[in-house]
Amino acid sequence: MSTSIRHSLTQSNRIVVKVGTSTIMYPNGSINLQRLEKLAFVLSDLKNQGKQVILVSSGAIGVGLSRMNLTERPVTIPEQQAIAAIGQTELMNLYSQFFYHYGHQIGQVLLTKDVIDFPVSRKNTANTFEQLLIKNVIPIVNENDTVSVEELDHLTRFGDNDTLSAIVLEITDADLLILLSDIDGFYDKNPMNHEDALLFDTIHEITDATYALANDSGSRFGTGGMTTKLNAAQQVLEEQKQMVLANGEDPTILFRILAGEQIGTLFIPTQKGGPLL
Repeated sequence: MSTSIRHSLTQSNRIVVKVGTSTIMYPNGSINLQRLEKLAFVLSDLKNQGKQVILVSSGAIGVGLSRMNLTERPVTIPEQQAIAAIGQTELMNLYSQFFYHYGHQIGQVLLTKDVIDFPVSRKNTANTFEQLLIKNVIPIVNENDTVSVEELDHLTRFGDNDTLSAIVLEITDADLLILLSDIDGFYDKNPMNHEDALLFDTIHEITDATYALANDSGSRFGTGGMTTKLNAAQQVLEEQKQMVLANGEDPTILFRILAGEQIGTLFIPTQKGGPLL
């Protein structure tokens, strides 16, 4: 049954891929250049296959800290935003070099929640994405950390790039969202604490029980937390689209996901996936 459901992934043409800070940074705080280049290679090859790809990339502050040789994240919002400004420039410079090496042009899209909430700017954003894709440019998206406090360590914190990637899927009418994380998928309990944790292959709906599993002891699976990933999945399912949560340690996993292999956790509406498993 799972194989036939996964076959639907092979038909995906417009794909949003989200990578977290833990995917592009080493635990010691240095930039994982090998993984960045491999990600550029994979996405470039998907473009060569005729697919449209959009990359949502975290990591501006992490890269900024690395660039400034800082070992600890600043405490104040202005300091964090300054580091984000430095890191965003460096991150885009690296992406530009790697994608250029593989023959593809990138375009930066920085978003804030108010832009998405306001209908006119939301429409303009959708039009910008469409024009970039028509021109065979790979959009690289991030929260505009230099002006937004919601993504940073502030009491009014709201956003995260898991949710942002689901919004990007919605406004671009993409077929599939792939979240590359530091965990293999969604488990019935935290696999970092429980050796007997079981990986869910397919999920058709997000319920209170699903969130309860995410809030099991040690609920933060990776930097973004599992709850934000379920929030993203909920948005995707409401759009009648599909999402895969998988481990981004090796970006070539994207090839296998799009080939329909049983990797990670697939979130798919019941209508698309058949009877609830």
